[in-house]
Amino acid sequence: MATLLTALEPPNKSLSVDEQSRLIEMAWEDRTPFEAIKRQFGLNEPAVIRLMRQQLKRRSFNSWRARVTGRATKHQAKRPASVLRAHCPSQYKIKNR
Repeated sequence: MATLLTALEPPNKSLSVDEQSRLIEMAWEDRTPFEAIKRQFGLNEPAVIRLMRQQLKRRSFNSWRARVTGRATKHQAKRPASVLRAHCPSQYKIKNR
């Protein structure tokens, strides 16, 4: 089992707190595929799952994991060709504070 975990470990890359926060936000987003996370942070899907397991409360992790398992929008290859964006149209609107 140790060799399996070692094989899945991400490259030696430490993420800042801000990067971890953004990665978790992207993982929660339904329309952001794991491939986009890999391009931006260099972490594959198993590494993202491991990070989420470490950083989230157990119930939050279980809820997230149940939601993204098998979800077509979280995997680029399973998405319909008509979906060209990685986020919903209202996601990055400027918020007035």
